[in-house]
Amino acid sequence: MGWKVKANDRPYHHLPEFQKKVFLCIKKSRYSGNAIKTYKYNVLTFLPLNLYEQFKRAANLYFLALLILQIIPDISTLPWYTTLIPLVVVLGITAIKDLVDDLVRSSQDQLSKWRNIEVGDVVRLKKNDFIPADILLLSSSNPNSLCYVETAELDGETNLKFKMGLRVTDERLQEERQLAEFDALIECEEPNNRLDKFMGTMLWQRERYPLDLDNMLLRGCKVRNTEECHGLVIFAGADTKIMRNGGKTRFKRTKIDELMNYMVYTIFVLLILVAAGLAIGHTFWYEEIGSKAWYLYDAKGQDASYRGFLSFWGYIIVLNTMVPISLYVSVEVIRLGQSKFINWDLQMYFAEKDTPAKARTTTLNEQLGQIEYIFSDKTGTLTQNIMAFKKCTIAGRSYGAEYRELVLKAASPDEGALVTAARNFGYVFLSRTQDTITIKEMDQESTYEMLALLDFNSDRKRMSIILKFPDGRIRLYCKGADTVIYERLSPNSRHKETTQDALDIFANETLRTLCLCYKDISTDEFEAWSRKHKDAQVAMSDRDAALDRVYEEIENNLMLIGATAIEDKLQDGVPETIAKLAKADIKIWVLTGDKKETAENIGYSCSLLSDDMQIHYGEDIDFVNMACECEAVICCRVTPKQKANVVSLVKKYKKAVTLSIGDGANDVNMIKTADIGVGISGQEGMQAVMSSDYAFAQFCYLQRLLLVHGRWSYIRMCKFLRFFFFKNFAFTLVHFWYSFFSGYSSQVAYEDWFITLYNLCYSSLPVLLVGLLDQDVNDKLSLKFPKLYLPGQQGTLFNYRNFFISLFHGIFVSLIIFFIPYGAFLQTMGQDGEAPSDYQSFAVVTASSLIFTVNLQISLDTSYWTFVNCFAVLGSIAIYFGIMFDIHSAGIHVLFPSAFTFTGVASNALRQPYLWLTIILTVGISLLPVICIQFLHKTIWPSVGDKVRPVGKKKPSAFQRGQRSRRSAYAFSHSRGYADLISSGRSIRRRPPARGGPQDSIREVPQREAENI
Repeated sequence: MGWKVKANDRPYHHLPEFQKKVFLCIKKSRYSGNAIKTYKYNVLTFLPLNLYEQFKRAANLYFLALLILQIIPDISTLPWYTTLIPLVVVLGITAIKDLVDDLVRSSQDQLSKWRNIEVGDVVRLKKNDFIPADILLLSSSNPNSLCYVETAELDGETNLKFKMGLRVTDERLQEERQLAEFDALIECEEPNNRLDKFMGTMLWQRERYPLDLDNMLLRGCKVRNTEECHGLVIFAGADTKIMRNGGKTRFKRTKIDELMNYMVYTIFVLLILVAAGLAIGHTFWYEEIGSKAWYLYDAKGQDASYRGFLSFWGYIIVLNTMVPISLYVSVEVIRLGQSKFINWDLQMYFAEKDTPAKARTTTLNEQLGQIEYIFSDKTGTLTQNIMAFKKCTIAGRSYGAEYRELVLKAASPDEGALVTAARNFGYVFLSRTQDTITIKEMDQESTYEMLALLDFNSDRKRMSIILKFPDGRIRLYCKGADTVIYERLSPNSRHKETTQDALDIFANETLRTLCLCYKDISTDEFEAWSRKHKDAQVAMSDRDAALDRVYEEIENNLMLIGATAIEDKLQDGVPETIAKLAKADIKIWVLTGDKKETAENIGYSCSLLSDDMQIHYGEDIDFVNMACECEAVICCRVTPKQKANVVSLVKKYKKAVTLSIGDGANDVNMIKTADIGVGISGQEGMQAVMSSDYAFAQFCYLQRLLLVHGRWSYIRMCKFLRFFFFKNFAFTLVHFWYSFFSGYSSQVAYEDWFITLYNLCYSSLPVLLVGLLDQDVNDKLSLKFPKLYLPGQQGTLFNYRNFFISLFHGIFVSLIIFFIPYGAFLQTMGQDGEAPSDYQSFAVVTASSLIFTVNLQISLDTSYWTFVNCFAVLGSIAIYFGIMFDIHSAGIHVLFPSAFTFTGVASNALRQPYLWLTIILTVGISLLPVICIQFLHKTIWPSVGDKVRPVGKKKPSAFQRGQRSRRSAYAFSHSRGYADLISSGRSIRRRPPARGGPQDSIREVPQREAENI
């Protein structure tokens, strides 16, 4: 049916034909009101809705089920709070984050001034007003009904754009009475999310007028430099284009995310198998021993099988900490911190435009350390997109010049350069109205009537204008790519060969070329064509295709004028960046709309191609297999859609991690398709940045984003996950060994409060800080040795092999932590003549051994020490002992006798030197294999990082006198500040005296060895 809007007629939009069914027989108007609600919660619904959303996650639901099981007395041997407290902490942190996000959304919904406007209303907007709906511009206080708008809220661009009302509404709708009597019927496209397109017609006083995006003021923009304007509401509220763009975009997940989820599922399976095995053990034990022991009689009358069934669920509860409840929250905290380090990095700050780097997502940081393919736009990404007119060829003769200054807001930098060059040759653009263009030609002013504008798009690759000269002649001028222009030249056109030779020369000099041509049109021919053009303009179906067909009819038999050549210089540091990324085994593809010769020469100039490479050309090659074997690929003459298709092909068939980088609206598709999208804030506005995951101002910052931040993030996350799984296995599996001595009866080996607080207080902070701050080498060495990037691409630091190593490491440590104290407690006598071999003292010794082992283990795994790391390790141990002595005190037992049952155990057990020796022996044996393996790895099987680290150097004193402090300028000569000390982790330390020798290139960096935050 399409979308119909009747001006000044609200009842029209409530007619039955415009009703839609919402529920059963309840109907409402298909036209949305203007009140917007993007927030999800209110005071009453926040708690139930947020909890519902959180319990849709499998892990949270699992722990809720455990909590319910713990309420059943026959099953649970653990009190309910051991699960409730960690669950509440996790849910609470997530709920606070969701609440903050929702409050931000709620504040953005406050548009009360315009809440009551409806589709079909005529509204008046003043200067600096936000546009409240998608509105058809009718008239304004400016000549020709021009209206200037700022679209920063829509696409991030701060430069003003102009919109223009139709001539008929400009002439007839200036007064309030005329606006009130306006009764046009608008027929247009249905509400959609296309910000770059609008198509409709206006039927008024028996005439049809075409409408397009230039006539529309979109919600979210702001009126500028226009005292007032009037418009007709076409789309309101949820139907507006900006609100339609608020839908879900493709959710990007990292490889580690997927692997982590599979490993959690693996732990679930292991948990069920272990619980089932222990339940079977309990069944046999009860039949053989338990049922015959008079002191175990409980008068419940349950047979062995039923008791085994209950034991299964009991062990599901006891061993639940194998599934780490705090894992996902910890990962989010680490990712948030890593994103902040990117934002704070002054080495990626572009002072010229006051543009810092920006991580626009917090979920993809470690994926930056695994990139295999980079897909890059050329213009504005590798180049500066600042155009300088360099050369031209006219009637077969070439000319050279250079003009840089831009004096108008052109539709593109190319057009700005052409108009500036024309001005310097004496042809000055003066003004333009809706249908005239005024030019000063060698001091003589001429006004041309614009009869039609045949606009550019990426498929046409050309643009034409039809003008009526002051003497009455009608002529079409066309500019475009040489391929499409040459196809449309008249057989009688001259200088084709000489112009083509000049184009090849320009392309070899990496200049951007455009062909220019013209065609004289008779009045009769134009009038016949104009009627077809008007019909195509008001077509409601396939308008673009209809217009293209009409354009084709007139854009033929063209006469060649010549060609222009515009220079677009490379950005600083592009060749060095590409060379460094190539050394990291990252394959770089450039996707450009340029002709082959221009693209190839740009490839050489930016070090993507080199003389020792064998160059292959082809259009019908086996694209994926052959192209992916090449060191570098350049795709020429590609459209925006084809760019995205290239990225999709490589993702689909090579299963590779991809990154796309671009600066313009034509790169948005490619940026969204890749695993990671990077936007460059350049000359073409902010569309690419608004669609990206990461953004900065210069291509050269990409090497730091990947080789430093990406690599660090990947290493940190892998180390965090490996240790997180290990510490939970080591903690939980002690219950497994204890079950062999407790009749498989699902009893716990530790005190209840230790189980509750282990992951929250005693072992979480050191590993969290490793995930945030750890470095194997500093940023300078990361950039100097790109091969350090390879482990991330190969996924060697976190995979199922590493997972099972963590599992077996946890099994080994839990075995030591249980059996050494067990052996030490057998037939033991304390100094006071009392046997310390009771269960509670045993629980204290095993728990203390575990805390020392886990915190010292993370200390061995820490490559980069700061005061914060040291404080976290010592603080975690101190917190453990402080809390333990508190909850074992008599005072708290008196207040809560049923919850705190280990009264005096810690003070009694830990005053025995024998038990301290047991703890030291347990910790020593647990750590000794790790120390030996690490020693062997560093000496016999060193990693790339181990080889890169300075060997045998003396550590400099923190305070050395008489030496000059040297500050690094390794990253593009930006002076250093302090914020990047946080992201790079360097301390400001003096450099030791330089020493000669063959290893100077490695030993150059000792000032950053003891890196502090």
